[in-house]
Amino acid sequence: MMASSTNANSSPTLKDLHFDTKAVTARPPHVSIRPLAPSIETTSTYLMDTVDEYVHKLENKGYIYSRHGGPTQDSAAYSINQLEGGYGTLVFSSGMAAVTTALLSLLKAGDHVICQMPVYAGTMKFLQRAMHKYGVEVTWVKAGDVEKYAKHLKDNTKILWGESPANPLCTILDLEEFGRLGQTREGLVTVVDSTFAGPYHQQPLRHGIDVSMNSCTKYLGGHCDLLAGTLSTCREDLFETFYTWQQMLGNNLSPFDAFLLHRGTQSLHVRMDRHSSNAMHLAQFLEKHPKVERVYYPGLPSHPQHEAAKRIMGNGYSGMMSFEVKGGEEAGKKFVESVRVIKLAVSLGGVDSLVEHPATMTHGKYMITDLEREMGSITPGLIRFSVGIENVQDLENDLAQALDKI
Repeated sequence: MMASSTNANSSPTLKDLHFDTKAVTARPPHVSIRPLAPSIETTSTYLMDTVDEYVHKLENKGYIYSRHGGPTQDSAAYSINQLEGGYGTLVFSSGMAAVTTALLSLLKAGDHVICQMPVYAGTMKFLQRAMHKYGVEVTWVKAGDVEKYAKHLKDNTKILWGESPANPLCTILDLEEFGRLGQTREGLVTVVDSTFAGPYHQQPLRHGIDVSMNSCTKYLGGHCDLLAGTLSTCREDLFETFYTWQQMLGNNLSPFDAFLLHRGTQSLHVRMDRHSSNAMHLAQFLEKHPKVERVYYPGLPSHPQHEAAKRIMGNGYSGMMSFEVKGGEEAGKKFVESVRVIKLAVSLGGVDSLVEHPATMTHGKYMITDLEREMGSITPGLIRFSVGIENVQDLENDLAQALDKI
């Protein structure tokens, strides 16, 4: 009733204004409310009563202009930061927006980065092409091998970049060892892309890692209906650096996507339990199947870093796995094109089960070279499988019928 009231006393100056001015400026009186769900605040700018208020808001990260942030984005960031256990979290317009902000803000010409191989293809391309263009040196080491990181440290090394579980082979990085290595030298920053696990199964900051990165397009959003990324850190100085660069680059998350992201975090634990239990069941099924050469799932005792996964991960081992079918590329392509309940698509972490063929899709010739694919142990018969939350028997039956076709 209040929102549509035409009582002139609610806005005493409006009666003296012309029609067109009323159309532009008329608003109901501000009423303090407490909605259960966070509001979607779409404004691009915020009103002030005095000039000095601008300075005060600038100094205290108040709301001035939405490129600097807004209440809907802050709701999502606050929620995720509580899950990550950090000093602060920033939300970005995509996972790659988070990746590039971290790298651009911390590196300059002449600096050195050590990154694992394989790593997310977008991260690899940015390091190889953009950072190389600006004079940053990159050394690639085998995924999961902390000793290799230590061996290649230089005086100008600024970032140790890890990914765990790694895309696409689910290699596990011992975050405790990685964190300790990062603390051996002042000015060295450790970053871990934790997208394949998400904060329900893994909190890198609790293991001494400086920065936890997530592509929230995946598990944190959880429904394949948004693009988003986060940087969470336990250090105030890094948070301020990322915040400043986010403003300059203009890659803050939109209010609509921030609302969806915050909603996704509220069901994260429920979804991840189902993702994880489904994945364990299907990994065990696939490991016994005669047409499957090998299964890469951290929850299996056969996984090379299973013991590290047991120490680092909690509440299960996530819903991501890869497996290699016998018969090479043609068998791999035939399998992913034969699923019925499971869908053929890139991306991961949503409620729907998805498969893809890395050697010809996410890690194919348009993304990386043959040498890079070989270095990453991405074989022609490899399948990446994002296990959803459907009935596990339906998923098993679908895997079985698709394997029967190769």
